[in-house]
Amino acid sequence: MRVAAIASSVAALRFPTRHRLFLLSSYHSHLAGSPSLGHARRRTGRRTMSEQFSSSPSSSSAPIASMGRPVDGDGDVEAEKPPQRHPWIIVGLGNPGKKYGGTRHNVGFGFVDAVAEAEGIPMSSVSFKALFGKGFIGNVPVILAKPQTFMNASGESVGPIVSYYKIPLKQVLVVFDDLDLPFAKLRLLPKGGHGGHNGMRSVISHLKGSRDFPRLRIGIGRPPGKMDPVNFVMRPFNKQEREELDFTFQQGIAALRILLLEGFDKSATFVNSNKTLEQLS
Repeated sequence: MRVAAIASSVAALRFPTRHRLFLLSSYHSHLAGSPSLGHARRRTGRRTMSEQFSSSPSSSSAPIASMGRPVDGDGDVEAEKPPQRHPWIIVGLGNPGKKYGGTRHNVGFGFVDAVAEAEGIPMSSVSFKALFGKGFIGNVPVILAKPQTFMNASGESVGPIVSYYKIPLKQVLVVFDDLDLPFAKLRLLPKGGHGGHNGMRSVISHLKGSRDFPRLRIGIGRPPGKMDPVNFVMRPFNKQEREELDFTFQQGIAALRILLLEGFDKSATFVNSNKTLEQLS
């Protein structure tokens, strides 16, 4: 069952036991009364990766039976193919290179890495100027992308991916750092502006100026004292912050599964009602 599969993956998270139990409890509270998640894995006829990620619908030249369904050469009725589904794309914003790894400005990259590990999606190819991975969350095809253009030119990667795969903007989720949110706090929004974030500014520009796509903001907090925000976002996390952020990433992964399988509203409720690890301590 889907509930068991999700609960199992959440249970495998690398937290202290008390934190793991809280996240499981929170997640099960959401799953109660959510039949679509419970039955998500019962569907059959899962399509191949190439079929799911085709940029245009395929056609069939099979003869048509009198009942309007395709038949094979022996006259037997073939099983109907499920309708083509456009993939979701989950884009994490950041800067490439070891110099920037593990810094506050790269939490978008960190989140995509966490999703890839949790869902078993290899980020092994480079395409559209991005580290790129294709896979599934449940039966939903997904693309994971980490633009390698540097933050301020992220749209040069995102725009072409969205265009090539004909992805509806409502299925483009961009994940990035936010100075105006408390550290390790998540906020899921259906649309909005760039808020002064240069990576988001570039993405919006390369999506023909549209702001109508969801975004997951990850709080990194404000710089201490009079520290320049530019210097602050390039600072790495300490051990305690890393633990808090790992917990937040797992909350975000749970929210992502709900988003893809149950829709935006339920996911936003889950995200926006959760507490940070610090608030739970």
